[in-house]
Amino acid sequence: MTEFISKTESVCPICLTRIEAKRVVGKDGYIHLQKCCPEHGAFDALIWEGDLESYLAWADAPEKRTPPPNARNVEKGCPYDCGLCEDHESGSCCVLLELTNRCNLQCPVCFAAAGEGDEKDVSLAEIESHYDMLLASGGPFNIQLSGGEPTLRDDLADIIAMGRKKGFSFFQLNTNGLRIAQEEGYAEFLRDAGVSCVFLQFDGLSDSTYEVLRGKPLLNLKRKAIERCSEVGLGIVLVPTVAPDVNEDEVGRIIDFAMSRHPAVRGVHFQPISYFGRYELEDKPKITIPRMLKHIEEQSAGKLKANDFSGGGSESPYCSFHASYRKTDDGSFKVLPKRQNSSCCDSSDTRSFVARQWSGTRTVETSSPAKTSECCSPKPISFSIRSNKEPCCSADSYEDPFDKFIEEAIRNTFTVSGMLFQDASDLDLERLRRCKISEADSEHGIVPFCSYNLTNIRGEALYRKSITHHLTCRV
Repeated sequence: MTEFISKTESVCPICLTRIEAKRVVGKDGYIHLQKCCPEHGAFDALIWEGDLESYLAWADAPEKRTPPPNARNVEKGCPYDCGLCEDHESGSCCVLLELTNRCNLQCPVCFAAAGEGDEKDVSLAEIESHYDMLLASGGPFNIQLSGGEPTLRDDLADIIAMGRKKGFSFFQLNTNGLRIAQEEGYAEFLRDAGVSCVFLQFDGLSDSTYEVLRGKPLLNLKRKAIERCSEVGLGIVLVPTVAPDVNEDEVGRIIDFAMSRHPAVRGVHFQPISYFGRYELEDKPKITIPRMLKHIEEQSAGKLKANDFSGGGSESPYCSFHASYRKTDDGSFKVLPKRQNSSCCDSSDTRSFVARQWSGTRTVETSSPAKTSECCSPKPISFSIRSNKEPCCSADSYEDPFDKFIEEAIRNTFTVSGMLFQDASDLDLERLRRCKISEADSEHGIVPFCSYNLTNIRGEALYRKSITHHLTCRV
């Protein structure tokens, strides 16, 4: 027997038609999403490997939601009217700009199916139109420069300069790190171009893991990329894709490795695998939040505890987990109080705080405009601790002592977080309507990440053109 919890809506994994779904306690005692398509039958997805009490306790307090600025009118309804539509319950926060579909890897798992079909870079004119669209839709947001592999473009400095001129201040580079590792001086180029943070694909500490997930041994190159970013003061966040029976046993070692390289490494952001885009491994039940937290606690020998973590605030708590730690004088890490009902994107102030926390020790935005010399404007004040090139402003350039206090506090902070993206098997439209991580699209505008990358079991997509043709769905 199953125990009913609540209703929601989802989609059929075969035809992507919107259908009713229910959350239930399954025979195994865990929480499942069950649904039935009139044409294709019943489906069951494990969504929480814990009991009902822990599932309900992870939820946040309900609060009033407001639609995003300039929202599109609803015609077909979620998830077909993204852009964002007026049924969406929050504005965006982090927006991916996919600069190219070219890639220097052919990973067996890739949400963007990069490297397939015609190789194409997005024009500077189209990128500028994305910036303008984002500003009209509630921006500026934190920008993620993505792909494909964005470092294959040689005009990243121009792209960032254009964005900064329009008012965007945080530029995260989503990269596999190969060019950083292989090209002398490239990390310094990225730093000087205005990259705020390197979001580095880092799946484990064994070459066998990379051979499965990326198609070749890459560990030495990953280490080299970290070393080069560290040398020039570029903040690094390690981003492991965690796949069942592939690298789940490396969670603790990844965290230990990252902590040993703090403050150059600002944290670890786990992304349990979702089944969209290119996925050449065997489909297995997805990794849930309780399972990830169990790995973290057990593999850290209790230094990090499951109870340290909380769910998202503005985004659904069932989409993410997060904990922050402060490095103490003896080199150990002490957990900081949980953030209650907050998100990286609740306001411009908290977006700025996240930008500070993930940025490197060289480049940090101040909380108010600083009176710097003309040579520095409009760049942020620089704090160089290991740079090969002296910046034109020094750490003594703080306009406000509070900024110095904040920088020192953040320098000693380390984050462990994770994001569980939804695919067609477990898509919950209540979660999707609270999504704050989006993709910029020339046709549709701002599209939540999970709906933009949503594919059925045949690889047909609702939005993404680079995977296959669009799928026309019944509603």
